[in-house]
Amino acid sequence: MICTIYSHHLGLEKIKEIFLSHVPQGNFSSNNDVLEFEIKGGILSPSKKITIFYRERAESSYKIPEVDDSELTANLKGLYGFVNSLPAENEKVKGLFLHKIQTLNSEFSISQDKGEVKELKAIIKDLAKEFDAVLFVQPKTIISKSESQHFLDKDLNLIIDTEGKCEIEELKVNINSEYFDNDQTELDVDQIERKAKNEEILERENIKINKHLPCVESERETTIRSAKEIAERVSVLAVTNLVAFNSISSEEAVDYLQNYKLWESVTEGEKEFLANPTEDKKMYETWKCEGIWTLMWALKKVDAIDFPNEFCDLGNISSENYPVGHDKNPLEFINAVHEVRSKKEILDAADLYYRYNWACVDERINGRQIENINPGIVYERQYALNWLIHYMDQDWDNVTCDT
Repeated sequence: MICTIYSHHLGLEKIKEIFLSHVPQGNFSSNNDVLEFEIKGGILSPSKKITIFYRERAESSYKIPEVDDSELTANLKGLYGFVNSLPAENEKVKGLFLHKIQTLNSEFSISQDKGEVKELKAIIKDLAKEFDAVLFVQPKTIISKSESQHFLDKDLNLIIDTEGKCEIEELKVNINSEYFDNDQTELDVDQIERKAKNEEILERENIKINKHLPCVESERETTIRSAKEIAERVSVLAVTNLVAFNSISSEEAVDYLQNYKLWESVTEGEKEFLANPTEDKKMYETWKCEGIWTLMWALKKVDAIDFPNEFCDLGNISSENYPVGHDKNPLEFINAVHEVRSKKEILDAADLYYRYNWACVDERINGRQIENINPGIVYERQYALNWLIHYMDQDWDNVTCDT
């Protein structure tokens, strides 16, 4: 087998069309979902044959149902588990890939069973682009990018292999709007009202609206992080933020976190930063001010998440309400009785920033810079909000801000 191609889209006829565009003299025969593409040989050339096994989910969607409705659905669950177990040098791309797996609706494998079809690599390349596909590839094939089993994106670039290697920085997750529209009957009332309310806000703010953008989770199916979990997370972020702004050294930060028994709450990404806080990494970490502000808002330590056109100022949070400071024990902050904002408030904000981020990404894709909001601020706040609502059950280092 050369590869297995997975896609959000369906299209047995499109597969045939692409094959014939490259090899018009070929012929297809089919037996249920098995296609055989044969090129008849002549006196000096033998016949060639490619076999394609195609299957799709019983009901197309943008999420995997809990109950298996087809063999492909069961396979996708296994695929998700396999990818989730892989190491990753780029956790962001791995997270996007896991999200993309949930949107897959069709699968077709390609095997070269007789002879060598010289056009096959070009055919696979066109199929990958046409289907916005991800490909599961064996080593030592005409499209291989690794010595072990691996996955490629629609441009045949390496997403991840069994050693965690990756050669891309982004992986788009696109959803067919008709699948979302068909799913409207499954939405709760609070989701529909939240979407309508936030679209009104965007309209007033003159920000582009995508009417087909799905809703975030309902209040019924959402569990907000606990007050203690939020307080621990914001305490660690506050310490790494001090390093980012050169207020303390990384060594002082590590000692502080270890002395107050917070080292277990430090993520692997944060430990890597503290081990080697380069200037570039510090600059990246300074953006976490927006995440700190958002989490402090969730704990009702600040009144509002303001419009995302200006940076927050952590100096506006009183020292009594801030988790760290000179001679301050962060455990007092963590163990205090904190009130967390309601599911409605947090989901309202998560849905709004989801729509803000879509508008930012849409402008960037079209070669423009959005003018009235700051994409970086939007991203960091959505990141914290997605963590708060357990989006895809991702831990802090692996939160994705899908659009």
